[in-house]
Amino acid sequence: MILNFEPGDKVINPLNKDWGIGQVQSIIKDKVTVNFENVGKKVINSNNILLRKLEKNELKRN
Repeated sequence: MILNFEPGDKVINPLNKDWGIGQVQSIIKDKVTVNFENVGKKVINSNNILLRKLEKNELKRN
């Protein structure tokens, strides 16, 4: 799986939107470490959960 984001990008977990906006900290193989505003740091298996990258115009609205 090729991920379309890199450290520093803002993402959301569509299955848990209440986690808030997260910032990608690191990507190692299929593990993505994200620091979410409402639940802190989570390690996400990108084979199981598809994170959605927020575009710059979406960040301005939040």
